[in-house]
Amino acid sequence: METSLSSKLRLCLLLISSREAFAQAVQPPQLMLAADYQQDLALQHYWVCEKYDGVRAYWDGTQLLSRRGHIIELPKAWLSQLPKVAVDGELWLGRGQFSHLVGLINQHNPSLPLWQEVRFIAFDLPHYLGSYQQRYRHLQTLSAANAFMQVPVYRAYPGRPKLEQQLQQISAEGGEGLMLRDPESLYLPSRSNALIKYKSYQDAEAEVIAYSHGKGKYRGMLGALVVEDAQGRKFKIGSGLSDQLRAEPPPIGSVIEYRYNGLTEHGKPRFARFVRIHQAL
Repeated sequence: METSLSSKLRLCLLLISSREAFAQAVQPPQLMLAADYQQDLALQHYWVCEKYDGVRAYWDGTQLLSRRGHIIELPKAWLSQLPKVAVDGELWLGRGQFSHLVGLINQHNPSLPLWQEVRFIAFDLPHYLGSYQQRYRHLQTLSAANAFMQVPVYRAYPGRPKLEQQLQQISAEGGEGLMLRDPESLYLPSRSNALIKYKSYQDAEAEVIAYSHGKGKYRGMLGALVVEDAQGRKFKIGSGLSDQLRAEPPPIGSVIEYRYNGLTEHGKPRFARFVRIHQAL
């Protein structure tokens, strides 16, 4: 009895210490976040670049952290070449390769050959004082001799009609959209118009709370996911689901990512369509 009780106590202490260690390890970095594009914004002095469909990552000078604070294991060559200062950026494998990138990261094996194709797109220097224009110049210097780190290529704001043309071209080529940056802005770990995302659609996350049964050719399968978003809105998503997902839908309680085009007159996402199951990196 005493041995059993002692074992239970040791197990409890081990669990507590493990939770504490995990809590210390998982501390999400404070990141600058992009606002959505609005037609009435004055953008004449902004810079424009492609929006990368990658995994947001924060290099703290010694290790790479995901947006949620989890450590991303890197090849030794990366660790020896990345700078000793904090860099806010994104891991990128190429257009349309997000799922493959997430799969690679989740294997926790930095020696896999596919890592040689990954790039760390360096957006900003969180602790470097000065305007973004000054921070960008320093980023260019830091990345000049680095085979894995590169900086975005910016162009001057071309005016609204040409900006829309650029968006259409990027989207047609498989890109995700455009980013607009105020070159005079400071690095602020919050959401503001200093950084703006411009896409032909909006994206968001929602929790799966129920299923809607399929009809016709989908009889006996999933017809649509019933989801609830962060604003408490409940709606169905049936578009974008493969036959495999209809046969084996995401579990109740899981979080999915979806795209939509504005809101309906009732305030719900218009043309909501499934993109993927959210990867909690």
